[in-house]
Amino acid sequence: MAPPLPGPLAHLAPLLSHYGYWAVGGVVFVEDFGIPAPGETILIAAGVYAGAGELNVIVVGAIAFAAAVAGDNIGYLIGHYGGRAFVHRWGKYVFLTPERFEKAERFFARHGGKIVTVARFIEGLRQANGIIAGTSGMPWRRFVAFNALGAALWVGLWLTIAYFAGSHINTVYEEIVKYERYVLIALGLVVVGFVVRHVLRRRKQRADTGE
Repeated sequence: MAPPLPGPLAHLAPLLSHYGYWAVGGVVFVEDFGIPAPGETILIAAGVYAGAGELNVIVVGAIAFAAAVAGDNIGYLIGHYGGRAFVHRWGKYVFLTPERFEKAERFFARHGGKIVTVARFIEGLRQANGIIAGTSGMPWRRFVAFNALGAALWVGLWLTIAYFAGSHINTVYEEIVKYERYVLIALGLVVVGFVVRHVLRRRKQRADTGE
């Protein structure tokens, strides 16, 4: 018998009980090209079910990973072929307003490919990640590599935590979210450090060559 899901996960119990792996794959897939869907939540709920023996944790992980990568690639194609005009016309229907998109695009442009990996853990960027990459002209192969890494880390982290935390996942999730901003700040500082190091190195090279 499937275990009761705690807190905000409870409403996903009928969906998981009825559709199982299909629910995980479908919800994660559509979330990743902008459709508002509880992709992260259903991944966590599936991890709890796997910990209780209702689902196979390896299969859940494989399906979630494939769905995340495929969904982001759909987003990339939308951004690549549709561009800003598509986002400005249709984005409002999936809560991707022009203002939100432009803010995310500026952030993306500053940090390049590295942000594709980190974006998986940031609400809002996770859904718009592929679209922004496609619109900004990021090479597809580079996007795929960073995106696959981000998807693997995202699925691995939440699935492992949910699998072992079980009914205590709600408390664990709240604690992680509480400290999430500090992790993002730390990541931001690392990125800034790399940028400063690059700028100083370029200046030194120019000074050495007498430019």
